[in-house]
Amino acid sequence: MPRTLPGLRPGTSDDAAEIATLSRDLIERGLGWSWTAARVARALRNPAVATVVAAAPACIAGFALMHLGDEHAHLSLLAVRPEWQRAGVGRQLLTWLEESALVAGIGVVRLELRAGNRAAHRFYARLGFVETARVPAYYGGVETAVRMARDIRRGAPGPVPDIGRLLSR
Repeated sequence: MPRTLPGLRPGTSDDAAEIATLSRDLIERGLGWSWTAARVARALRNPAVATVVAAAPACIAGFALMHLGDEHAHLSLLAVRPEWQRAGVGRQLLTWLEESALVAGIGVVRLELRAGNRAAHRFYARLGFVETARVPAYYGGVETAVRMARDIRRGAPGPVPDIGRLLSR
C-alpha cells in the first residue's frame, strides 16, 4: 500500500482520457462504456461540474466528478485505482467535493451505485450516506442501482432530512 497519499487538484482537460479509462475499467465494467473521453471532457468544461483528481507521480490514483445543482449535488463518478484503495484516497476526494458543494450553498449530496458493489455501499455508509431507494435495471437494463444521500450541512454524518421531498425531485 502506498505510504503517502497523492495530492488533490482540480481535474483538467488533460485528464479526460485517463478518467474515462478508469471509469470504464473500475465503474462501468460489464455495462458498456458511457463515460467516454469526449463525455468526460464535456463534463470538465461544464462550470456546474466539480472534478477532483488524486495525482500520483505517474498516474491518476483516483478521481471524482460531481454535478452541483441548485439544491443538491449529484456524485456522478468516483473511482480509485486498486493499489490506492483503502488508503484514504476516496475519502479525500469526497471531502474535497463536499467542501465545494458547501461553498456553493448546497447541503445534500446524492449518488447511485451498483447494487452488487458491496464495497462501495459500505464505503458510502461509513461516511454517513443512507440508502434512499433501489431502481431495478438502472444500469444498462441489467443491474439495480442503489440510491444514497447525505446531508453535509451538519458537519457530521447523519440521516438526510425529509427523504420524501428529496426523492420527489
